[in-house]
Amino acid sequence: MTREDDARRAGSAAFRGVRAWEPVEHVALDRAGERIAAGGFWVVVATFEGRLDAWRMARVERDDARPEPAPKPGRDWRGPEAHSWSTSLDEAAYRAGVERIRGDIREGDVYQVNLCRMLEAPLPAPEPGPDAVALAHRLATGNPARHAARIVIPRADAWPGAWVVSASPELYLRIDGTRVLSSPIKGTAAPGEAMLPKDEAENIMITDLIRNDVSHVALPGSVTVPEFLGLHELPGLVHLQSTVAATLAPDYDWTPALWPALLDGTFPPGSVSGAPKSSALRIIEREEPGVRGAYCGGIGWIDADRREAELAVGIRTFEWVPDQGGRLRFGTGAGITWGSDPYGEWAETELKARRLIALASAPRMAT
Repeated sequence: MTREDDARRAGSAAFRGVRAWEPVEHVALDRAGERIAAGGFWVVVATFEGRLDAWRMARVERDDARPEPAPKPGRDWRGPEAHSWSTSLDEAAYRAGVERIRGDIREGDVYQVNLCRMLEAPLPAPEPGPDAVALAHRLATGNPARHAARIVIPRADAWPGAWVVSASPELYLRIDGTRVLSSPIKGTAAPGEAMLPKDEAENIMITDLIRNDVSHVALPGSVTVPEFLGLHELPGLVHLQSTVAATLAPDYDWTPALWPALLDGTFPPGSVSGAPKSSALRIIEREEPGVRGAYCGGIGWIDADRREAELAVGIRTFEWVPDQGGRLRFGTGAGITWGSDPYGEWAETELKARRLIALASAPRMAT
């Protein structure tokens, strides 16, 4: 077949060259335990709301050293106008949401909630979407990320498509044989600024949540925290990161039961939902208009033949959707605790979005 589906850099720098030619098999991951266990290299895009899609690649190219390719001449990224971005929650609405969540915390309903807002701008383009190669190259140059991804799967009658370009710094799940890792990020500051006690408190809460989530498939006694409150400098900001590790129990050691159980226990990622997760999700549904989509979901790959997998948390992520003539979407949010300041939380969402929205927008014209 001549059509090329593109899943380059699907979740890890270790797989910078991933391409697929038809046939490509699509399957909903929550019903795919037996197929994935049978083998193959799968590219995964999961929405925050729970749609879990995977495509088995017919051909995979691996090259750890090859960088994200530069677009060919004439293929520079052409993003939306900077002034065309809108937000699902303006500053007043976001601050009011923070206050309501603090009320939920005061009443004992929840300890922490990740409150997000979606930015979007019109970006007309024919299917399968705008030039993802050009945007991925711009992000790789201006905002390099450990778990960068570019996944473009054209839509077809047999399966849904996907258009995602991500500069995620956060690991949702990594599996290497029987070893499972998850590295939640909670706590954000501008370069040179100190983390607040609130930042450390929310990281501790979410790390404990991830320990519980992973334990659903872990060998009893194997869950550890090899990294705790680690400081990680990224372009334009600093994060706190912890890492949870575990060993798969024999019943889940790449058996058909692994992925249904692992996703049921850990999805959506705790760092972008809250604690307790069930209460946080209920409050998120109350406070956030619309859906997050791939933002805050899971993006990456599963190699059942090598018994390896890596899924990133879909933060710092652009998703193009074809409805309304074509729209580019980007989410940003902050973790709300009792110690949250509504103005500070809004400022954190601005900090997280500023650099990436500038990279994805059309440059300002000189006056």
